[in-house]
Amino acid sequence: MDIEQKQAELIDHFVKKASAQVGSAIGAVIVEATSHASLFAFSEILAVPTVAELEGTENSVYLELLRLFAHGTWSDYKSNSGSLPQLLPDQVLKLKQLTVLTLAETNKVLPYDQLMLELDVTNVRELEDFIINECIYAGIVRGKLDQLRRCFEVQFAAGRDLRPGQLGSMIQTLSNWLGTSDNLLISIQEKIKWADTMSELDKKHRKDVEDKVEEVKKSVAVKADLDFRGIEEIYSEPGGVMDYEEDRIRPKRRRHPLV
Repeated sequence: MDIEQKQAELIDHFVKKASAQVGSAIGAVIVEATSHASLFAFSEILAVPTVAELEGTENSVYLELLRLFAHGTWSDYKSNSGSLPQLLPDQVLKLKQLTVLTLAETNKVLPYDQLMLELDVTNVRELEDFIINECIYAGIVRGKLDQLRRCFEVQFAAGRDLRPGQLGSMIQTLSNWLGTSDNLLISIQEKIKWADTMSELDKKHRKDVEDKVEEVKKSVAVKADLDFRGIEEIYSEPGGVMDYEEDRIRPKRRRHPLV
């Protein structure tokens, strides 16, 4: 099962579970969802009416906790830990994984120093183990660890839930991409048209050359035929070149001696 299908099934499971609970019971569902090793998207759970109804109640901290996992980072949690429930070890791990995804949204080359600061990691070995074991093996990122340059080169990163107000920016980004794609397509079509034109010109040039060659061949053949016929006529005309027998029987003129 691929990660997208598994995500969809988990989201559906927790949406149904949250929809069937009210009050403090929803808090337990939220803790379970944010601790699950394979769940990285939470906006659908946030949209459940019974979850939204936690706003302004004594259980609103669980709503804020869910919002943190949908849009926040480990640094955000540290800044607001006093107003949020204490995280379980699995939740800490999940939030740090999500932090890597957030960093990868804006930069495809992540310096080790930045990652260690954002993840509260004290040394390079610990950081590389985390990236490999908890991110790459989990299937949420792909990339290359460059120990010489001390950075992680991101080749792929799973997307996070859209933050409030982020939709407009994403639409603009997609519009820019569409415009770039259209311009690229036009450029490709022009190059194809140019290539077709050059191909037709090449075919025409080749045909012209072949026609000229044929004309030369015919001219040479005609000239050779005429030359051959001229020689044949010379040898066949009376008074022309005598053959051997004719020359042998012809009377010889007596030559007078010189005085």
